Amino acid sequence: MALIVQKYGGTSVGTLDRIRNVAARMKRVRDEGNQVVAVVSAMSGITDGLIKMARDLSGNPSEREMDVLLATGEQQSIALVTMALQDLGVEAVSITGRQAGIQTTGSHTRGRILNMDPSLMRKYLAEGKSLVVAGFQGVTPDGMIHTLGRGGSDLTAIAVAAALKADVCQILTDVDGVYTCDPRIVKNARKLPEISYDEMLEMASSGSKVMQSRSVEFAKKFGVVFEVRSSLNDNPGTLVLEEHPNMENVVIRGVSIERSQARLTVIGIPDEPGMSGKILGALADAEINLDMIISNIAHDGFARHSFTMHSSDLGKAQAALKPLLSELPNSKLETEAGIAKLSAVGIGMRSHSGVAATMFKSLGDAGINIGMISTSEIKIAVTVDETRIEDAARAVHDAFGLDKAPA
Repeated sequence: MALIVQKYGGTSVGTLDRIRNVAARMKRVRDEGNQVVAVVSAMSGITDGLIKMARDLSGNPSEREMDVLLATGEQQSIALVTMALQDLGVEAVSITGRQAGIQTTGSHTRGRILNMDPSLMRKYLAEGKSLVVAGFQGVTPDGMIHTLGRGGSDLTAIAVAAALKADVCQILTDVDGVYTCDPRIVKNARKLPEISYDEMLEMASSGSKVMQSRSVEFAKKFGVVFEVRSSLNDNPGTLVLEEHPNMENVVIRGVSIERSQARLTVIGIPDEPGMSGKILGALADAEINLDMIISNIAHDGFARHSFTMHSSDLGKAQAALKPLLSELPNSKLETEAGIAKLSAVGIGMRSHSGVAATMFKSLGDAGINIGMISTSEIKIAVTVDETRIEDAARAVHDAFGLDKAPA
């Protein structure tokens, strides 16, 4: 008997018929002699509707109360899925984040998992029950409801699989797996049979919407092998696992894009120790997530720092830096919106040369200008004009022949 953890996203439970489909899938797994635990998101559209309702009511709703409100979306889902299972004759019970023993820390609406106590889940499993767990939520040490932010249900599923020592963790969604690029943009994108944690992490942090990066980090830390597959069919998906030697034969695993990016450049910074720390500290205190960071010394002897971030954070970043820059008479801010990020990811970069040259040549041949450039051991990322990001993705995908399976 295997213990299987499945995660169903909002689209998978978006209607009553799809909820019945989820219940039927869980019953098939159980009828094969397995224990099954499902982690579910709110029905598609519910969370957005709750956010709109709160904002229509209050110009500045409390984040604590937003957590209380948003947690109800998943609780609706778990009750409905459990009812559907019971109608099929399956002994099942719904489990909230608190009941699952998910202990959290951090700011409201952006919680992080601190610890887990799966005692109640183990008790119900020992009684022969299937479990339906609310994703996206936990409880703080002082008993406050706490949501986990974007992609929180994926994180819940990985954490539950780790805590219960599950044999299999399946992330069931509305896509068949992880592709070499978004198939809506690159028509000949190919589904990957497997991908390493590090590659998946880079793709997730570079704009791939299949998995949220925190979930992949958690899976790598606790060695949770998981499969991304469709909840609408039985096709094999993509396994995400620790890298093995054969993976390095593939130079580039995939291409991802991230739209709605902005660049902020601080000019005229004194070239002295501690200034970078002050600037980054001000942005960190404002809880702004930076992506690409580039620093250099201009010909006038002053330093300049450039950062990219989501365009929605640009105004907040400017406000966070204003007090500091008022003390620096030569400093000023430059901003640029309307840009996007293109990333090419693959652990094969470690052992193959010429990757950057191939990528930049393909963009040049397509008449696409490059802005900022950032590299890591397994990723090359560039910014381009947002209006050309799809052309850029297709050019790089073709340049590395990602439509063809490796020999």
